[in-house]
Amino acid sequence: MSQPHSTEKQRDAYFDNAKYLAIVLVAVGHAWEPLRDGSRTVSALYTFVYAFHMPAFIVVSGYFSRNFDASPGRLRRLVTGVAVPYIVFETAYTLFTRWTDQEPDRPISLLDPLYLTWFLIALFIWRLTTPLWLGMRWPLPVALAVAALATVSPSIGNDLDLQRVLQFLPYFVLGLCLRPEHFRLVRRRRVRLAAVPVAVCALVVAYWTVPRMTGAWFFHRDSAPELGAPAWYGPLMTLVVFGCSMTLVVCFLSWVPGRRTWFTALGAGTLYGYLLHGFLAQGSRFWGWYSPGWVHRPPGEITVTLVAAAVVTVLCTPPVRRIFRFVVEPNMEWAFRRETPDRRPVPEPRREPGTRTGSKALS
Repeated sequence: MSQPHSTEKQRDAYFDNAKYLAIVLVAVGHAWEPLRDGSRTVSALYTFVYAFHMPAFIVVSGYFSRNFDASPGRLRRLVTGVAVPYIVFETAYTLFTRWTDQEPDRPISLLDPLYLTWFLIALFIWRLTTPLWLGMRWPLPVALAVAALATVSPSIGNDLDLQRVLQFLPYFVLGLCLRPEHFRLVRRRRVRLAAVPVAVCALVVAYWTVPRMTGAWFFHRDSAPELGAPAWYGPLMTLVVFGCSMTLVVCFLSWVPGRRTWFTALGAGTLYGYLLHGFLAQGSRFWGWYSPGWVHRPPGEITVTLVAAAVVTVLCTPPVRRIFRFVVEPNMEWAFRRETPDRRPVPEPRREPGTRTGSKALS
């Protein structure tokens, strides 16, 4: 969901493919959420997907943020491409929730991100701090230490969803540290083959853990005490979860095709799919889409999966992007001053005593 490149020629099919496949997993994961009760298989798949889909998005976002230098032009794009959509969709989701949850008095608060909007405020904060991380000698260990400290600090509260911002920070910082050659290493044939048994083992472990432990560690939205664990679990689980998630991110990225496919162009619209599909995911329960009994059986679960993938695919298409561009990628040139060249007088060069002036002096 990183901001699109400036021109179509500069787009890399591999990363567009990765973003599209990741947004499909995000939508499918949200569609599975109401199906988890009573289905160990769906719960295992849900945990498996949540272990890596957002980390993969965040790593790619960090990779494309390497050039952020806090210059006026990039700050303007950060405001129009991240901050403004956050304000618009935070307000829209709050109003929508008032209707679906029958909470007419629910306040609109830009300090308490609702549902999907946490990613926008997180991306805003991460990008603002990018120059700091790029200037550090050991950015990833420091980011992991920050995330570990967050897990033992329940007092952080819900403001700006800082718990998630800090706990997901290492994935963004890792993306800042990556180079094109790292992705070429991931895409080697031996890595793709090794990823198969690794993913299968991860699925088996996820199935085994469903009745034994919570998968909320992968959500990164609560501290260890809030999850009912001793505080010292937090730093330990930070490293364990980071290792597990990054292993699956490597598996996922190794399988992403590098050539242009039918869905490559959709990778430019993943932010649209992300922000818009949430209204359907939230409204599905209000509209009773999960009420029929057959939906909670294997045929229904498969149907829900396919529908979710199809819906988010449509939301990433150019026609939808044209309709909603005014709120997702607004043109706000009117809000900023035009950059003008510096017209201050250039001081004359200092002349040493006895230096002659005029054309002969320059000969």
